[in-house]
Amino acid sequence: QAQLVESGGGSVKPGGSLTLSCVASEYTFNGNTMGWFRQGPGKEREGVAGIFTGGVATFHDDSVKGRFTISQDKDKKTVYLQMNSLEPEDTAMYYCALRRGWSFGEFLRNSASKDWGQGTQVTVSS
Repeated sequence: QAQLVESGGGSVKPGGSLTLSCVASEYTFNGNTMGWFRQGPGKEREGVAGIFTGGVATFHDDSVKGRFTISQDKDKKTVYLQMNSLEPEDTAMYYCALRRGWSFGEFLRNSASKDWGQGTQVTVSS
């Protein structure tokens, strides 16, 4: 079964940066919507950013616009989330997700079928 492999989480101080990676090596890369969700302590899972693999469209939640940037490397079948100016409120488990087809609406819908990575913890604390 194909898997999404995440890396890059860790602990940083407020204002710091991290880059998350998600490798989809066993998938047909192009033609999917991939991105990141997060779930903080006591909070529901929320969509953070998405990208059309093989395309150019991206989505960033208002809470991260101007601070986080999603990108892709098609040759490496990898999606990245560059996170700058991190805040304590960004502390969460971050999950990579993949849904076949290009649709941010469907990608973000909680009940929509998606493949998930195992999650990587991001902690922002002074």
